[in-house]
Amino acid sequence: MNKVYPSAKAALEGVVRDGQLIAVGGFGLCGIPEALIDALRDSGVKNLTVISNNAGVDGFGLGKLLETRQIKKMISSYVGENKEFERQYLAGELEIEFTPQGTLAEKLRAGGAGIPAFFTKTGVGTIVAEGKEHREFNGETYILEHALFPEVALIKADVADLAGNLRFRLTARNFNPAVAMAGKICIAEVERIVPTGAIEPDDVHLPGIYVHRIVHNPTPEKRIERRTTRERKV
Repeated sequence: MNKVYPSAKAALEGVVRDGQLIAVGGFGLCGIPEALIDALRDSGVKNLTVISNNAGVDGFGLGKLLETRQIKKMISSYVGENKEFERQYLAGELEIEFTPQGTLAEKLRAGGAGIPAFFTKTGVGTIVAEGKEHREFNGETYILEHALFPEVALIKADVADLAGNLRFRLTARNFNPAVAMAGKICIAEVERIVPTGAIEPDDVHLPGIYVHRIVHNPTPEKRIERRTTRERKV
């Protein structure tokens, strides 16, 4: 089965709609589906709840959806570097569900594995634990966290074959596999497409069974969030 769509716009057609729970892969600006985010903005869908490790930056990534006010709620672990996010949150215009990074990753992994909830020590004794079930195991207190089951997952990979098997590049793998496995429908943006079977089985990072649609974007911008340098000692 050929899962490749001619454009990001075409890949989103019939999939996205107002009020959805959508998960987006990436960490900072590394490994984000740039073309799919742009197409989601252009689709005009609104009142979205977006799951992402971060909220992009002003004018790029998920920051574009914040500027157009298409996101009503973020489920994230890090939201720095984004002035518009800060403004909307402080003005009461944007809902936020802050989630510890490891807990967010496990919520997605559990969703992909069909596990509805799990107990963790992370957040015990903090505002993260407020309103959540507490239980003792072996003398330690844990809180109950519920898994995430996004209706749509938008991810970024380096290489895909026509069957949807994916390879990620280095740290750009980050949250992408977990997001893909949790989503009911997964759309992958990739830089290279190869024939089915061209990726060795041991080199497949995510099996094609999790990927429903593919978009080819050979020249993403790959913006760097913050570059720091230091002088080399001679």
